[in-house]
Parts: sequence; structure tokens; C-alpha cells
Amino acid sequence: MTDESWSGFTQGEARRWRRAGFTADEAGAWCEAGVTEPAYARLWGTAGATPGSVVAWQRAGMTPREAVRWHELGVAPHDAARRRLAGERPRRVSWLSRLAVPEPELDPGRTLALRRLLRAGVPADVARAYADAGWDGGEAEPWARRRVDQGDARVFRALGFSAAEAARAGAPAVEVLAAWWGAVPLREVAAWCAAGFTPEEAAAQRAAGVSGSQAAVLRALSALDPGPGAD
Repeated sequence: MTDESWSGFTQGEARRWRRAGFTADEAGAWCEAGVTEPAYARLWGTAGATPGSVVAWQRAGMTPREAVRWHELGVAPHDAARRRLAGERPRRVSWLSRLAVPEPELDPGRTLALRRLLRAGVPADVARAYADAGWDGGEAEPWARRRVDQGDARVFRALGFSAAEAARAGAPAVEVLAAWWGAVPLREVAAWCAAGFTPEEAAAQRAAGVSGSQAAVLRALSALDPGPGAD
């Protein structure tokens, strides 16, 4: 094995995958599938999953350890995924009950979005919510990495917030919208809020002649010091 075969991995990452018994090709395939930790890849493998099939389990929001437990019970991957989607945890149920739960849908676009988010370190449940809602992986990534609810993300984005600004707002989108309703025009809410003003302060500033464009300048300045948790 040559060092070049591990292109794309840091030395530390390559050592971890080697110690776990994976070749460079195997490690690359697991990472491409959104499984970036050798220990998790080993668990998925123990459960009978491969880099090509693991998405069926991931789409059901299943953890590697749950998958191993299902495997120990002798449950096939797609059957386990259906039962997990129905809210069941690893245990035996009758075949009649299992018939009522459909196969998890593996839409190619959603699969790509899910894998991109998982590779970015987004938890499976958060990633699945964005993928199932039809988000593009690239658009969803900054929001999902900050754990912004995907429904909130749509509202915040419509108001002109960035993902970082929405996370700093510290409240669900509907609460932010309700608090700012009538204080300033909706098109200015993101600028005033991101600049650090409360709705009352923003309304007072507008009454004193400060324009929305001036608030946008303050917003841009505040972005230069994004604070903890920013990229």
C-alpha cells in the first residue's frame, strides 16, 4: 500500500482506518457513503451493510448500533428500516404487523443530499429531515450543520437570514417573525435583527430616520465578528 493510495485522507485519518483493518479503497467508499468513522463503518459491516447499501439504514434514521442489534435478531436490512420508520426498536414482531410499513423511498436526489450532509458531520436525524423535505445538499449544509430545523430554515431564508444569523437568533422562526411583525418592514427584519437590534430598538431607530440600508451596513459589520460557533 502506498501513501498515494490514501490521497484525500489526513495522516491521522489514514492511520485510524488502517488500524481498523480497512484498505484505502474501502475507507474511501465508506466516507463517500457518509460514514466517516472507522468504528461506525465496522459496526455497519457487522450488521451486513455495505457502502452501497447503508443508505437504506441511514434513511430510516438508524444508528450503527441499532443496525447491529437488528442483525443479531436476524432481521434483513430493508425490513429493519421499515420497522425503524414505524417507530419500532430492535425486537421481534409478527410478519403481519410488518406488512403495513412501506419500504423507505430511495429517491436519488434525496440520497445525494443525505450523503452530503452526513459527510459534513450532520447527525443522521437532522440530515434525514432536510433530505426528506427535498433540500439540495449544498443549500442545506450550512443550516443543517447549525442544527436549524429545516422548516425554520425555509422561513428564515425567505426573510433573508443567513444560516449563521438564524442560529444566533436563538428562537424558532415563527417566534422571530411574531416578535418583529409590524416593527419594521419584513424585507428589513433580517438586517435589523442581525445587526443586534431588538424589534423595539429597530422601530425607534426607523422613527428617528435610520434607514433599512443603514441597518444593512451595521449587519455587514456585525458579520465581521460572527461570534462562537461560526465557520
